[in-house]
Amino acid sequence: MNQIDLNADLGESFGPWRMGDDAGVMPWITSANVACGFHGGDPVIMRATVALCARHGVAIGAHASLPDLQGFGRREMKVSPHEVYAQTLYQVGALNAFARAAGTRLHHVKPHGALYNMAARDHDLAEAIARAVRDFDPSLILVGLAGSALVGAGRASGLQVRSEGFCDRRYRADGSLTPRSEPGAVLDDPDQAVAQAVSIATRGEAVAGDGSTVSMQADTLCVHGDRANAGAFAERLRRALEFAGVRVAASERPA
Repeated sequence: MNQIDLNADLGESFGPWRMGDDAGVMPWITSANVACGFHGGDPVIMRATVALCARHGVAIGAHASLPDLQGFGRREMKVSPHEVYAQTLYQVGALNAFARAAGTRLHHVKPHGALYNMAARDHDLAEAIARAVRDFDPSLILVGLAGSALVGAGRASGLQVRSEGFCDRRYRADGSLTPRSEPGAVLDDPDQAVAQAVSIATRGEAVAGDGSTVSMQADTLCVHGDRANAGAFAERLRRALEFAGVRVAASERPA
């Protein structure tokens, strides 16, 4: 039986401003990428999200970002590997404090937004992120876009890595994600998104925007918690994967 992790980016609210349906999505996923205050989230939200993960038995990951609250971490910035190393270490350490206080522990690290995409193609930035994760705790899992520079840097650093596919993002022919600034970058049709997720999990394939087939080996699939009817979509997706014979479970973190 195929096995795949189902992850979501959560804890992205800030103060009185609310983003996504964390409570509705949480029962259907197996790991969560929790915002650490740079693109979303704040100390109160981080603590509450960690507690929600612990209550549902969901693996907790640090969703490290560029420091861009106003742009929600989706704008590229001119940053050096030295800065990215320090920013990643800072955010992982912050979330780890909440995990320890809740009697649990971190499972993985996954960059967010622009940082994720930059590290997918920039080897120096990818190496900086991998080094920060390794220096903090070499047993943490590093999550990156399937086939990307970040996955390669993680392996080269001796980390356990998990290659990620996306349920509701359109791919380009080279396996990169279509930028959100372009039309059709997000699969709003739930039928399309579920079909893509099942195809990636069972056949290792997705259809690119130009109609070509993109091959990938994904260990984890991302479902976005800020899409319309996110909780209902996550439930439908989980059931579709299991109906297709896929076991949905988080990867074991090394001892």
